[in-house]
Amino acid sequence: MRKQLMAAVVFPLAFGHAGMTLAQSSTPAFQSNASEAQRKANTSQATSELFYMIQQLQGEVRRLQGETEEQRHLIKRLQDQGRDRYIDLDQRILDLSEKVSAQPQASGAPGGEAGTSEETKAEIREYRSPEADERKAYQAIQDLIHSQKKYDEAISRLYEFIDKYPEGDLTVNAYYWLGEVYLVKPQLEQARQAFSIVATRYADHRKAPDAVYKLGVTLDRLDQKAEARLQMEQVISDYPESDAAGLARKFLGSDKG
Repeated sequence: MRKQLMAAVVFPLAFGHAGMTLAQSSTPAFQSNASEAQRKANTSQATSELFYMIQQLQGEVRRLQGETEEQRHLIKRLQDQGRDRYIDLDQRILDLSEKVSAQPQASGAPGGEAGTSEETKAEIREYRSPEADERKAYQAIQDLIHSQKKYDEAISRLYEFIDKYPEGDLTVNAYYWLGEVYLVKPQLEQARQAFSIVATRYADHRKAPDAVYKLGVTLDRLDQKAEARLQMEQVISDYPESDAAGLARKFLGSDKG
């Protein structure tokens, strides 16, 4: 009887202990599975975020590549425009040089009157007066030159002005200031060409004395001393009362010294 009673007591206790042991042994396994799932979830989220960042960076790279390509095309277009304008300016000077070379032959032809060249020289051309929009565009260019010192932009705008408003009073000024800006940069050959246009084609314009003088200055900087002196002498001879003539006299005086 005692043995049966002991068995009745011990068996439940043993079963309860085994149940507790089983429960305790199953808890770490559950926690381990949960941690593994959380780790995988975190890894998946990190991978998604990394993929999203890579997509963003790739998009930014494509955008920058597009902007770089646009800038490359813009630079090439500006270079082509500058070359075309230079060629056009050079061609204009060649045309003017041919006209100037032909003038002495015409005046010195047999039977020509002695006073013909003086009469031609005395003729004053009437230049087209600028309109309001033309004056406004010219003033904007002057601001670029004198106030903002944006010489490259000023050069581009001067070319545009000359193309848009040909053969006007301010057009001659634009050619002159083209020479001035090139002289400042300094791009001496381009300055020489611009001043030459004013000096030869627009010799009766109010900017002509200054252009001839600045042509002499440019030639002097190009180390063409003899040609520079000839231009200074021409200023004094053709425009004796001008301010440029006074500057030319000072130049020749200092050159002698």
